[in-house]
Amino acid sequence: MKYYIAKVKVVMTNDKGQEKKMVEQYCVNAVSVSDAETKVHEEFKNDGLEFEVTHVNETKIIKVID
Repeated sequence: MKYYIAKVKVVMTNDKGQEKKMVEQYCVNAVSVSDAETKVHEEFKNDGLEFEVTHVNETKIIKVID
């Protein structure tokens, strides 16, 4: 497994009903770029948010230490 950075464009609605587009980054532990993108879609599918995975890139991160 490797670590990937997935950039996700999310449309959020504030208290006044205004939409705001934000780009968020997620670190994903996956075996490939397509696997990382699939994992992001699985994470967001039940949130009810409008989102788009715009970029997935392999990182040089070797290990995440908690």
